[in-house]
Amino acid sequence: MDRTHPGTAQELEAFLGHWTGTTHIEASPRGPARTADAEVVFTKAAGGFAVLQSYRHTESGGIRFERHGMFTMDTDHPDTVWYHMDSVGLPREAPTRCGLHGGVLTVERRNGRDTTRHTFRVNDGVLTHTSEVRRADAAAFAPFMTSVCRRT
Repeated sequence: MDRTHPGTAQELEAFLGHWTGTTHIEASPRGPARTADAEVVFTKAAGGFAVLQSYRHTESGGIRFERHGMFTMDTDHPDTVWYHMDSVGLPREAPTRCGLHGGVLTVERRNGRDTTRHTFRVNDGVLTHTSEVRRADAAAFAPFMTSVCRRT
């Protein structure tokens, strides 16, 4: 079915593709600071009404982490929303509204424990994804991980 629509795939065109690089994970209660090989894929889906996201990293000790998401339009509002699930397996919250300003996609996910802010941007052929966490009792965000990838 062909319809005119300011679809999510059009908004996120700069992110589409297969990307590889590294992820730096900050020291936390989960472990020391470390680096992992990263792979990110953004693909159009559902006739351009959605963009599927696949992220995985593998640490030197063989530990793997995966996140899969779907960005799509909220037809009742001019917003993009993000559904996601990761290999940590915590209960998932409702889809999260995204902000797209100047080519920077920002997502803040809130749950009862903390708030996680993801920022995606593409500059000069480099995809950078930062993730920061603000614990429930903290006033500011702290860096959690940064992925830097190039399109392959």
